[in-house]
Order: sequence, then C-alpha cells, then structure tokens
Amino acid sequence: MSQSPSFPIPDPDLYSEEEIAQLVHTFYAKARKDPSLGPIFEGHVIDWDAHFVQMINFWSAQLRGTSRFRGAPMPKHIALPELSAALFERWLQLFHQTTSELGNPQLEQHANAIANFIAGRLWQGYQMSNYPDRRPVALQIV
Repeated sequence: MSQSPSFPIPDPDLYSEEEIAQLVHTFYAKARKDPSLGPIFEGHVIDWDAHFVQMINFWSAQLRGTSRFRGAPMPKHIALPELSAALFERWLQLFHQTTSELGNPQLEQHANAIANFIAGRLWQGYQMSNYPDRRPVALQIV
C-alpha cells in the first residue's frame, strides 16, 4: 500500500515492537469482548496466536517500516457476511480508544490515520463487491 502524503512515514525509532504488540493485544482484547465485534472475530479467527502474529507484522510494517507482513486483507473482509458501516465505525472507536490509552501520541496519531484509511478502503471495497448496484456510503470517522 502506498503511503498517503498525510501519513507519517514509518520510523523504527518512534515505535517499539513491544508497543506494537501491546497495541494489537490490547485492541483485540477489547474487540473480542465487544457485543457487536466479538462474535464476528470469534466466528472467523480460528488461530488467535497466528492472527496476533499477522496483525503485529502488519502494524510493524505500517509504523516501523518492517517487511514481515504477508497478506491480502481485502478478500478476507469482502468474504465476511453482513458487515456494515456501523461495524467498521465501532472497530475504529475501539482502535482509537486503545491507541489513546497507550501513552505515545505519535503512535496514536499515526496508527489512527492508518486505521481510518484502511477501514474506509475495506468498507468501500466491501460495498463495491457485495452491493455493486448501490452507491457506496462513507464511514463516519470521529
């Protein structure tokens, strides 16, 4: 994925691998307990340990510029049944809450910008694939 000009450039000096692992584990602890998101994650993530490794690798690539992530998020999200803007917006709310609690303002700003962008793109792709005859609806990102 190319970096938008508004995205900070990944910098391994600004974020540690430990902070990224904490972000991923803390966020998913919240998401798994969430009444709307939890059942979706629990119904589709078979191996949580592998999922954590994949997500840590993803966020490490985005925030630190590492090259460990291998994956294609779009097809996996498009295949999920009955996603909605409200679910993506809830995901973002929990993500923003998590980043704000970590105590690193640069991490919070950078990770939130990427999460907002990715959620918007995944939701747009989901709508185009699953509802090709409808006009796409944008997420309400707060």
